[in-house]
Amino acid sequence: MLRNIRAFFEQRGVLEVETPLLSSSSSTDPNLNSFATNYQRNELYLNTSPEHCMKRLLAAYGEPIFQVCKSFRDDELGPFHNPEFTMLEWYRPGLDMFELMDELGDLVRTLEQNHQPCGLFERSSYASVYQRVVGIDPHTATTDECRRCAVERGLPLPAGMGETVDEWLDWLMIELVMPSLATDRYTFIYDYPASQAALANVYHNQQGQVVAARFELFYGKIELANGFDELRDAAEQRRRFDRENVERSARGLRAAHVDEYFLNALERGLPCCSGVAVGLDRLLMILSGAPVLEQVLTFPFRRI
Repeated sequence: MLRNIRAFFEQRGVLEVETPLLSSSSSTDPNLNSFATNYQRNELYLNTSPEHCMKRLLAAYGEPIFQVCKSFRDDELGPFHNPEFTMLEWYRPGLDMFELMDELGDLVRTLEQNHQPCGLFERSSYASVYQRVVGIDPHTATTDECRRCAVERGLPLPAGMGETVDEWLDWLMIELVMPSLATDRYTFIYDYPASQAALANVYHNQQGQVVAARFELFYGKIELANGFDELRDAAEQRRRFDRENVERSARGLRAAHVDEYFLNALERGLPCCSGVAVGLDRLLMILSGAPVLEQVLTFPFRRI
């Protein structure tokens, strides 16, 4: 798989790069926690993805790049999760997110050769899949609407559920939307709520709603990739980091160390580009027909 990935990008003129796994900053995402370590008296963090450093390279050189590396998340351990995992991430100046979806589909089809999955891809907007499965418009829904949908479907209300719409939408995604996706094909879901933009641009969709230029790829209910039309506005990115730290504090989590090097790179100028991160362990699990992630890891967490 690794050999075929490198051949795929070499044919397309995308340069392989390598960036540090250690960072002086941690993830501000309230749904992610970084592993911390120490060098002498300095606290450092294992990166949750190589995104920030790769975008610093983009700002400096403007060339299409990819990387295969280890990433680390202090997260759940289960059938589809391991704290240390292999990530493929790449950035394409001049491509929008729909063109990047096309390229991701091309890559997956290349890797599928002599393997089980069928290579069929579907695309649905976040709003359309929510309206079909949950019966609400996620771009206008309130927490009361989300709660009512859960009660009507007999879903147990999770302990400690917050009062933000995004927390409810994430939970309904896990409980209702993801299990509804076709189990014999890949599904792209795009145009997430603007409040879930993270490091993506926002724009007006065909209905005139402000949405995030972001997509995710699933095979059945398994998430494989997360992609953005990349935000280039340093001031807006700083505001988002600050909001995420406020949310982390509200959840009782430690505030993250904001990556000033990354923000400085955005101020210098990032080319118009799209980028995507792919969990290679999960993709290999799908391609090989393994039922759980542990079966494609040489040394899963319980054996290190």
